[in-house]
Amino acid sequence: MEKHKPNNDITQKIELLEQKFKASGQDLSSYLEGLLYADYLTYWDYINLDTLLTLQQPKTSFKDEKIFIIYHQITELYFKLCLWEMEQLSEEKNIKAEFFKQRLERVIMYFDHLISSFAVMWKGMEKEQFLKFRMSLLPSSGFQSAQYRFIELLATDTHTLAAMKFRKELSPESQTQELFDKLYWQFGATELATGEKTLTLKSFEQKYGKEIKELIDKYKHSNLWQQYLLCEDKDEELKGLMKTFDLKANVYWPLSHYKSAVRYLQRDPVDIAATGGTNWQKYLPPRFQKVIFYPELWTEEEIAEWGKGWVVKEVFGKEEL
Repeated sequence: MEKHKPNNDITQKIELLEQKFKASGQDLSSYLEGLLYADYLTYWDYINLDTLLTLQQPKTSFKDEKIFIIYHQITELYFKLCLWEMEQLSEEKNIKAEFFKQRLERVIMYFDHLISSFAVMWKGMEKEQFLKFRMSLLPSSGFQSAQYRFIELLATDTHTLAAMKFRKELSPESQTQELFDKLYWQFGATELATGEKTLTLKSFEQKYGKEIKELIDKYKHSNLWQQYLLCEDKDEELKGLMKTFDLKANVYWPLSHYKSAVRYLQRDPVDIAATGGTNWQKYLPPRFQKVIFYPELWTEEEIAEWGKGWVVKEVFGKEEL
């Protein structure tokens, strides 16, 4: 009988594994024995499919509520992808333009998917069903997406995220509590009648307030804007990507949201309040908040007409007036 010839490639890999485990004080033989008894990995186990498909738990019997839940879960996963890339950018030492561009292009790609994804709701749900099942969601609101707030804090200096009336009096060195108190979205979840904080905002602050303040401190000197300033080989291409990200996050994304809100919540003679009590008519349009991550990269005219191009294209069907 012919003897089985040893596979040199396998032998080499075993030797490399021995070196690896020896360096960490581990016993390769034990790991190999464990591998012998382990089951093969399956797709459904790897992505926890069975668990994933149980995470949609509607509060009503309306069929389209499941669409609403899945859409928002998908949105949060895209936010997580954005944060994964932005965290890498913030942690990179001596950052180079090529690395910056690669990661930023990924973030922009994810925002493209987010922007186009609103069709899942405004094409995929019946308005009549939504206006009924939404009442069971009170006082929750998409406003309470902490991951989006994290994206904003990683993107730029916190003082640029303050409400417009406070921006000139704040700077990167302002106290954390003051920056937190004057963030623009703090004024987006106030009761329409009294101006007081809604329960939506109060519960959000209770759950995430401490973490948000920690992030303000953590990324004060390492957010994307600060990394851009430190990038010694930055060029026009990188500048263009920074501006594109700014537009996607602060014009196209909120206006896509606004377009969806108008479809479902606008009703003559009065507009319907959002589930969290937020003043969506004043909160979502970029021309009101005028949140701009990188004002230094835009001209005064571009800043003055922030968001106008989208309205011209979507409402009037033109590229420009």
